[in-house]
Amino acid sequence: MSGGPGGETTMPLRRGADEDLRKRKLLVLGEEGVAVHVLVDQGAMDIGRADDADITIDRHSISRRHAVLHLTPDRMELQDVGSSNGTRVRGRRLDADERVVIVPGDHVELGGVTILVQGPLGTPRSAGAAGRDSGLPQVADRVARSELSVLLGGETGAGKEVFAQRIHALSNRSEGPFVPVNCGALSEALLASELFGHERGAFTGAQTSKPGLLETAQGGTAFLDEIGEMPMSQQVKLLRVLQERVVMRVGGLKARPIDVRFVSATNRDLPAEVAAGRFREDLYYRLNGITIRIPPLRERLADIDGLAAEFLAEAATKAGLVTPPPLSADARAALMAHSWPGNVRELKNVIERAVVLAGDAPLRPDHLFADVAELSSSASTTPPTGVVDERTRILDALQQCAGNQTRAAELLGVSRRTLGTWMDRHSIARPQKGRR
Repeated sequence: MSGGPGGETTMPLRRGADEDLRKRKLLVLGEEGVAVHVLVDQGAMDIGRADDADITIDRHSISRRHAVLHLTPDRMELQDVGSSNGTRVRGRRLDADERVVIVPGDHVELGGVTILVQGPLGTPRSAGAAGRDSGLPQVADRVARSELSVLLGGETGAGKEVFAQRIHALSNRSEGPFVPVNCGALSEALLASELFGHERGAFTGAQTSKPGLLETAQGGTAFLDEIGEMPMSQQVKLLRVLQERVVMRVGGLKARPIDVRFVSATNRDLPAEVAAGRFREDLYYRLNGITIRIPPLRERLADIDGLAAEFLAEAATKAGLVTPPPLSADARAALMAHSWPGNVRELKNVIERAVVLAGDAPLRPDHLFADVAELSSSASTTPPTGVVDERTRILDALQQCAGNQTRAAELLGVSRRTLGTWMDRHSIARPQKGRR
């Protein structure tokens, strides 16, 4: 580990045949930063305070020989070996010599130290992860205190921006701005101007000088969403910003210093993009101070209550309500039973629409999932308690939007491209555009 500009702790830029972007890692989260330990593909690794441990953690709450990681290429097990202060996995303290399976994304307490198991971006969690607490809030609390650059991976709509906002809110930069930048929504030329700013006369139409979004984030956090979509030409410029902590405006002659923390997000497998030559390896390491995978909502149902409460409060404020409407037991059951193809983004849209429909009355399942026409025609009937599957939801959205895929995607809370992927997966024919 090395100290980067602005006090940032980063993994060193490694070169050579031994480099493997797909290695599993163990991250030790602490007040002073994050220590990264690369794991072997097969074998056992001792964790403890002893100097000869495979992974040495020099903390008073760690026993000299605290735990052992048992590793195979497709499985990880953690064993407490009679430690003084115990080992907790997913909130439960392990018995002495007990072994449990852990998966990428799990956070573990060794004594008073939190460690995070990290796999390559795109590594799936086990099927059993759906019903348990994801541990994401606790991870955010730890990571937020450092100045590490954070790389968030996960499906579209999984809540990466929500997580980024939490990191910012809990950080020492919370009084500064949180500036989101969608790297996939802007053309190459416009992205350069928006991100780095421009000077007067830099291009046709540049009547005045304009600071870029990175300058705007001074003292705060820049959230680079869809970082995997950034063109190579702009990746070079962003790398210089990360290395030197200065910004050069388009058409500018003088670099401007910035003090910004970077949180990035992608739904792509960045190690694969690096291997394919579509993403710069050196930029990947600069952004990847720590990588956290945000599981899809269907894999972290235990988070729904907290997210729903947050979205209810926001929606109530927008609707001018004094207090958020209560969520009925049937409505909560419907939320838990839904497959959430649109992830956290869909949940937020569902809650916002339900608050508008219910007003200050308790939210029912039909407020959540029925359309307005169904509500008006069946207001006096018993509300449905079942939840439609993903294919039916897509078809219903397309029907409500008269086949307009862009509007249907917005209704589902996903991107237009993601909707197309889902339609292909369910063999749903693309609506044909009418001829003029």
